[in-house]
Amino acid sequence: MQPSPRQVLTPICLVLFLVAGPAQAQLLQDQPADLEGVDVVEHLGDTLPLDLQFKNERGRTIRLGDYFGKERPVILVLAYYECPMLCSLVLNGMAKGLKGLDWVPGEKFEIVTVSIDPREGPDLARFKKQEYLRELKLPGAENGWHFLTGQEADVRALADAVGFKYRYVEARDEYAHPAVLTLSTPGGVVSRYLYGIKFEPRDLRLGLVEASEGKVGSTLDRFLLYCYHYDATAGRYAPVAKNIMRVGGALTVAVLGVALLVFWARELRRKRKVA
Repeated sequence: MQPSPRQVLTPICLVLFLVAGPAQAQLLQDQPADLEGVDVVEHLGDTLPLDLQFKNERGRTIRLGDYFGKERPVILVLAYYECPMLCSLVLNGMAKGLKGLDWVPGEKFEIVTVSIDPREGPDLARFKKQEYLRELKLPGAENGWHFLTGQEADVRALADAVGFKYRYVEARDEYAHPAVLTLSTPGGVVSRYLYGIKFEPRDLRLGLVEASEGKVGSTLDRFLLYCYHYDATAGRYAPVAKNIMRVGGALTVAVLGVALLVFWARELRRKRKVA
């Protein structure tokens, strides 16, 4: 008697499960100890603690909320200024992506970079700001890109609010942390997370349009946001086939309508000439 497909597949699935289980556990066990607990737990829709106090690059004590409430979305970057590699990659990637926009920080949006290392102070923050403004090469950007330092309690409170899980590695005197940008609304509500070290201008633009609740960007930007959705697995905005088909259908109808109107107008003029 020939076995059924179910009789064949069941033991195969069982073997795969038994093999995959230990393999997955081994992968988890192989994770470097320094990265334990390093993660991003998304807090979409949560409001940032805007009363937290930090020092800006000039040494002035400010409230986090000083950079909100201006009808401009905010890109929040948690990093540290003496990071040997990852923070520079994130900030460089963001600066490169921003060059592809027509928008200047301080006009369409704000950038707030906060050091997670409480040992760092305003002098280092000012140095880093000058370094990245030279990289960005956008006149006026100094008014919209802010570099902050603060006490550990305030830094931790902000990191917890956005789900930014990091840890200090004493053996290397470094911080292990994720690579992410957090976008928030002008009122300080977490809107979107962008992951990685490379940020496409389109993703930054659509993220800011979304975070601004339509207050930033052109009609075309809001139209594009309709055609794209945020793909959490890829960490970027991806086209939505259904919406694109709808838009394509609407454009087709519009083009046909215009063509018919032109045709009818020509026919009407022709009949008037004949009459």
